[in-house]
Amino acid sequence: MQCAYLTHSTTPAGLAGSKASVATRPVTRSRAPTAPARQSRRALQTRATAQLDRDVASILNLTNGAPDPRPADISRTVLGIILGGGAGSRLYPLTKQRAKPAVPLGANYRLIDIPVSNCINSGVNKIYCLTQFNSASLNRHLSQAYNSNVGGYNSRGFVEVLAASQTTTQKNWFQGTADAVRQYLWLFEEATRGGVEDYLILSGDHLYRMDYSEFVAAHRRAGAEITVAALPCIEKEAEAFGLMKIDDSGRILEFAEKPKGDALRAMQVDTTLLGLDAETAARKPYIASMGIYLCKASAMHHLLTERFTTQNDFGSDIIPGAKDLGMHVQAHLFKGYWEDIGTIRAFYESNLGLTDSPNPNFSFYDKDAPIYTMSRFLPPCKVLSAEVEMSILGDGCTVNQGSRIVHSVIGLRSRIGQDCLIEDTMLMGADYYEQGAELDECARLDKCVPIGVGSGSHIKGAIVDKNARIGRFCKIINVDGVEEANMEQQGYVIRDGVVVIIKDTTIDDGTII
Repeated sequence: MQCAYLTHSTTPAGLAGSKASVATRPVTRSRAPTAPARQSRRALQTRATAQLDRDVASILNLTNGAPDPRPADISRTVLGIILGGGAGSRLYPLTKQRAKPAVPLGANYRLIDIPVSNCINSGVNKIYCLTQFNSASLNRHLSQAYNSNVGGYNSRGFVEVLAASQTTTQKNWFQGTADAVRQYLWLFEEATRGGVEDYLILSGDHLYRMDYSEFVAAHRRAGAEITVAALPCIEKEAEAFGLMKIDDSGRILEFAEKPKGDALRAMQVDTTLLGLDAETAARKPYIASMGIYLCKASAMHHLLTERFTTQNDFGSDIIPGAKDLGMHVQAHLFKGYWEDIGTIRAFYESNLGLTDSPNPNFSFYDKDAPIYTMSRFLPPCKVLSAEVEMSILGDGCTVNQGSRIVHSVIGLRSRIGQDCLIEDTMLMGADYYEQGAELDECARLDKCVPIGVGSGSHIKGAIVDKNARIGRFCKIINVDGVEEANMEQQGYVIRDGVVVIIKDTTIDDGTII
């Protein structure tokens, strides 16, 4: 991200010349306007006033005689809180040495870049990320990517990591999503004194693009204490989510956590009430919680410190409990693409889905709502007589002659040797380059394997974590079709049928997996 500063001259353009030129200008006295001129001027004023009234009316968008509370002050009144999640066991071993939001995504990015970029594009520039596992790389990424570019002279912005910590009054680590927020309410209270009215609760492992300003406007227009982002879904998908039933105004009447059978069918709703077209509503008669909440700051404090002091989860405890207390809990329909990438299979498929052409479900190529990340100032990719098909190459890659890359995501600083075949694979790349002297020394040693993919290797259906060293003539193709295997001592695991090469692992020449 680059910040551009505008400078304004204090000298009017007409006075830019010398004093003499100003002094010698002739002075012309104005004449009193004639009656026709006065009538013409009044007509112009009348038309201008009428146009102004129409403009104001269109901006206010009157609803029931009251103006729509457009979130023009969203940067001052909304605080973004991104939940980094737990240990990330479902994404292990990608979370072995990093927090879940710090897992690489789409060649150049990290998972945390999605909610942070959505916040920035929506005008939310006060953002905290709560985590308690392996937060070093996450903290480094956020501080280098955002903190010098968020906010402005009149609006203090920040993106900060809040790691779990023990205090004289709190001896426990985060026990859940709600408990994480509860433990830092003392800090969020400072934000409310600065004008924050609503807390925007987000997850750090979702892939989607959303304008939160529309979310905020709908929340305030409904007069809700809590608004839940809702995703329409078909019956097969609905079984995996917490579902909601609503009334004609979109107010939530009932919650059900992953219902089955008759209990599932009982949760069908008319999704046209939330703005879905009739055809889509017929196919998707369920609305699932996306784990994205907007809550009035006062309501959040009341719920966490007075009503539910020992409950620890928003989705199963706090939000349904608030509804049972009679609070106004509203649903807001999200019509775009959204994916929970909290498992190895979902992460793998979401990344490869970025290569779908010409219209992937999610694309980083959106000039109106870009996804930001850290500027690394790497050179362009270099492809030497190689073939690349339906793939994404990150910054600073080198693909040597004779190699072929098909339907894959190649992360930054990746080095692919000669005559390699990379299919349906995500290479995360490397954190650093090995320089010429290092490579020459490695070439002289018998068992030294440089970072990258060695010549003649074939990789298919795999995720290769950062700084991995794949030897020459290796085959990482899951030859036996194994679904689950823990071979961590050998440098890899298989989860959901996907081979995952662990970060910093060396795979010797000729290895077959």
